[in-house]
Amino acid sequence: MTSINYDIKDKLKRLSAFEKIIALNLIVFFIGWLVFQTQSIDRDISLFWLALPKDFSEFIFKPWSIITYGFSHIDFWHLFFNLFILYFVGRSFSNLFNIKLSLNVYFLGILFGGLSYMLVYTLFPNGILKNVGELVGASAGVRAALIFLCAYMPNKEMRLVTINIKLKYIGLVLLALDILGLFGDNPGGYVSHLAGDLLGYFYAVQLKKGTDIGKGFERFMDSISSFFTKGKRSHLKTVHKSKKKDFAGHTKQEFDEFNKQKQIDIILDKISKSGYESLSEKEKAFLFKAGKK
Repeated sequence: MTSINYDIKDKLKRLSAFEKIIALNLIVFFIGWLVFQTQSIDRDISLFWLALPKDFSEFIFKPWSIITYGFSHIDFWHLFFNLFILYFVGRSFSNLFNIKLSLNVYFLGILFGGLSYMLVYTLFPNGILKNVGELVGASAGVRAALIFLCAYMPNKEMRLVTINIKLKYIGLVLLALDILGLFGDNPGGYVSHLAGDLLGYFYAVQLKKGTDIGKGFERFMDSISSFFTKGKRSHLKTVHKSKKKDFAGHTKQEFDEFNKQKQIDIILDKISKSGYESLSEKEKAFLFKAGKK
């Protein structure tokens, strides 16, 4: 039994961040389904405390739902398609970008999708969201990540069955489908989709200009993480050496990080123009190594 537990823990440690997100979505879905089966509670009610309400007056009583709704799915096929796309998008992100940037795009998509859903209802209470229920699903985050890739590397080709198609065309088709969805049976979901589309596109455009719009969110999450780990730190006093600014006013670590990012940008620009297959084995290895950090 000890050996089995060790193997399970080891496998969990090896999961990528997006694979852990996929696993958490599956766990939440299974728990909701189990409550539905054993307690005779309607499927949508089983996820009530996780779903995002459309009214701000209800949201203030469960503010955590701005994140938890993105891990909640009622319909199996909704869950399946979201996680199927997220798996392949996550693999692309892990090969091209560092994990913090990848998670910034995904979770900012979730946040922006949820806030847009509530904002549209607040501004137009008798509009398209008048008769919709609470919001669930990871679609806003998945859309943000997918459109980010389409906007950052528009000319990169993806193999679909027997043909190659550029990412920019895939992005345009998804955008068109999301606009049409506003007039269907699930306008609330498509409002969050469009918000994720917008976030992913804007993030990619700004990053290509050299601005990471997710840095503030990243620092906020780091501060929360440090707050919960503060108690685990050693109480021994540590003497820190002063950092010597030997590289144009920066430390060697900062200078090396800057050079690494510039090399990543050059490789990504090459992918955007000529496709991933144009990279040398050395460039592919460098990207893969950088994406794991």
